[in-house]
Amino acid sequence: MVHQHSHHTHEPANYTRAFALGVALNVGFLVLEAVFGLLSGSLALVADAGHNLSDVLALLLAWAAAALCRRGPTLQRTYGWRRSSILAALANALILLVVTGGVAWEAVRRFSDPPPVDGGPMIVVAAIGVVVNGAAALLFFRGREHDLNIRGAFLHLATDAIVSLGVVITGFLILMTHLWWLDPVVSLVISAVILWGTWGLLKDALNLALDAVPEGIDMAEVRSCLLELPTVVEVHDLHVWAMSTTQTALTAHLVVREVTDQNRLLAEAAEELHEHFDIEHATLQLEDGDPVYFCALAPTHVV
Repeated sequence: MVHQHSHHTHEPANYTRAFALGVALNVGFLVLEAVFGLLSGSLALVADAGHNLSDVLALLLAWAAAALCRRGPTLQRTYGWRRSSILAALANALILLVVTGGVAWEAVRRFSDPPPVDGGPMIVVAAIGVVVNGAAALLFFRGREHDLNIRGAFLHLATDAIVSLGVVITGFLILMTHLWWLDPVVSLVISAVILWGTWGLLKDALNLALDAVPEGIDMAEVRSCLLELPTVVEVHDLHVWAMSTTQTALTAHLVVREVTDQNRLLAEAAEELHEHFDIEHATLQLEDGDPVYFCALAPTHVV
């Protein structure tokens, strides 16, 4: 029986500059938005400022996790700090949900007696928000498909840009109609938009935290890929999980017929897994199917 570990090195992209710029833009804008929101009496602006504060916290959290992921392993943390990116994505989703709940509660409370709102400052400040958040979101646009942590940062900023656009429209409507109840209505719409955008992030982050198979990987295809390798006749104890928001690991037992070059088989397996499924950390155990020394992990119900 041979046990060998094969992997490809894939370091997560460095978004330090993007995080720094994103945090700076959002801090400046949330101060501006909070001041004008309080002066104009606009809950929509204050709510959006609160959401921008959550953006700053989320960006700092994602930034810290991205930095930790680049730290090497130690004797106590043999995988390093890679899982911190999954925890950051999960925390970001929860932060968004808490902020959304607070905004929605205040909006419902204001329905009974909506205060007057000055639409002019709403339009100007929210228009600046569209530009600021849209520009910041573009910094993370390319990485959103490959890194759940970066996707969380992108989602925060892109959602804010959409929300700010909604506030601009509300400001125009209030100026034209003087219907103050439009402000809490838009706040509820903002909450719904945030909730809709956050749900997918929360689900994906929770799945990764619970060692679910990462999205986009079909376990049946992974098994078929391994069975197509030369001399492999059976695959069992197959597990795939996320080590971080960018790196996927696999362990499996391969039952093989007579094999003369074990290193070549393991190298081919690692290459196939990397090429077809972007699995970069594969640990494979070779077995000859000896019925006397039967593998206790072979049954599908055994973990």
